Amino acid sequence: MNKTRIAVAGFALAALTTIGAGTAAYAHHAFAAEFDADAPVLLKGKVVTVEWVNPHTWIHVNVPDTDGKGKAKKGMTFNWAIEGGTPNTLLRTGIKKDSLKVGTEVVVRGYQSKDALCDIHPKTKKKTCKANGRDVTFPNGCKLFVGSSGTGAPKDGSDAGEDKTATHGANCAAAAPA
Repeated sequence: MNKTRIAVAGFALAALTTIGAGTAAYAHHAFAAEFDADAPVLLKGKVVTVEWVNPHTWIHVNVPDTDGKGKAKKGMTFNWAIEGGTPNTLLRTGIKKDSLKVGTEVVVRGYQSKDALCDIHPKTKKKTCKANGRDVTFPNGCKLFVGSSGTGAPKDGSDAGEDKTATHGANCAAAAPA
C-alpha cells in the first residue's frame, strides 16, 4: 500500500513539474520565437498606457495613419502593444514608470510579431498589433533603449556596446515632456 502511495505521489509531482515548466517556457520566450527580425516597424503615436508586469513591460501606443503591419495608410489607426524588457531591466537603466507618460508623442522602433495579427486586446478593448520594442524616441529627440532584445534579436546597434546614441533613462526622463 505504501509503495502505491509513493508511486502515485511521484507521478503527481512529475505531472505538476511538467505543467509548471511548460507554463514558464511559454511565458518567457526568446525574441526569435515570437518576433520577426525581417519585419521592422517604425511607429509614431501617443502613449495610451504602460503595463509594468513581468516578464516584460508593455507600452501601448495609438498609431494613426498606419496599417496592421506598421506601414503608412491614411485613415487607419491601430493600437500597438510594444514589448519592452523586464520592469527591473528598465529600472536599472534609469527608466521609471513616469518616463513614458500617457499622451506623450513617441516614435518606437522595433519588430513586428511573427503572426502579424492584430487582435482585440483584453485590457484596452482596442484592435491591437504586437511588436518587440528596441527604443523609444521623445519629441525632444531623447531616445530610450527599452531593453527588449535577447536570443535571436537582430544586431542593429541597439544593444549595449553597439549604440552610442541611445540615452539611458535617467537623462531622458528628466527631458521628457510633462
